[in-house]
Amino acid sequence: METGSPHDTGTAAEGGAGRAAGPAQARRPATAGDEPVWIALPPGLLKVRRLMLVVWLGLLTLAAGLLPGLLAGPGWAAFAALPLALLAWGWMLLERNWRSWRYAERADDLLISRGVLWRRETVVPYGRMQLVEVTSGPVERHFELASVQLHTAAAATDATIPGLDPAEAERLRDRLTELGEARSAGL
Repeated sequence: METGSPHDTGTAAEGGAGRAAGPAQARRPATAGDEPVWIALPPGLLKVRRLMLVVWLGLLTLAAGLLPGLLAGPGWAAFAALPLALLAWGWMLLERNWRSWRYAERADDLLISRGVLWRRETVVPYGRMQLVEVTSGPVERHFELASVQLHTAAAATDATIPGLDPAEAERLRDRLTELGEARSAGL
């Protein structure tokens, strides 16, 4: 079991083995005997998710306060406190969720770890990858973010890394494609 936050940027040489590195660090995949070098997601994803939370719950707060306040009286405008409480709770939960996402490139596979209450770790062997996609919707493009999605023969594969810098997403796509072709050549 590892210690430390997934956003600790210590490297093995600095005494931080098993901790997350920034995207600019740890470009080499770990060898079979090494601990994986975890790479945390950039903070841009957290900013986007918090912005979406504020926009949607802000609109809900206005609706919950104005409609009952205008139709039934000013006392009923207190219903606006419910979405505000959800906003405060969601603000904290989004950061915990963002901190839980990380990935590591190993010699034979890619690890993706996420989850706060239910920890989920996906291991995708390079030889099983059929397609590696980089996607970026309008909001992601505005905030200069991209997602990498891995497709394998298994229909239940949930291998997505959201909120990456577009250059890192393209680098990861190219590397995974190259490793996938090299590993599948023997099949």
